[in-house]
Amino acid sequence: MHDLRVRDLMSPGVIAVGPEESLAKAYELMLDHRIRHLLVVDAEGDLVGLLTHRDLLRHSLIEQVALPLRLARTVLRRLRVDEAMTSEVETADPEELLGEAAVTMFDNKYGCLPVVEGARPVGILTEADFVRFFALSRRRPALARVGGWRA
Repeated sequence: MHDLRVRDLMSPGVIAVGPEESLAKAYELMLDHRIRHLLVVDAEGDLVGLLTHRDLLRHSLIEQVALPLRLARTVLRRLRVDEAMTSEVETADPEELLGEAAVTMFDNKYGCLPVVEGARPVGILTEADFVRFFALSRRRPALARVGGWRA
């Protein structure tokens, strides 16, 4: 794992949303793609923020058990992504050593790091990527040693 880079473990093919979109749209994207983190990009495709499932819960009142689902969805439709997102986001470079990115995530209790080249997102490194890597490396140790763990 000492030689692995962020690019070796990150999930490519970023799923993103615009800052002006509704939280309802963001929530649907998360459900459709079974993810907990959405990158927020501007019209030029540059990273401007991060929206997490926890942000949705905090800003939409959806976590209130007594709140009817219909009302929760109404709240989500009225709020915009830029009202709930984190705008100062720690990022990783694809060539960064994986260990350094892991320490950043662990020390700051981040669930993910957007991976950017300049300001453009090229992937995302999540806790799930680490779990997947270690689960697969137990099955296929040779793949883990060369960084080719993806099936």
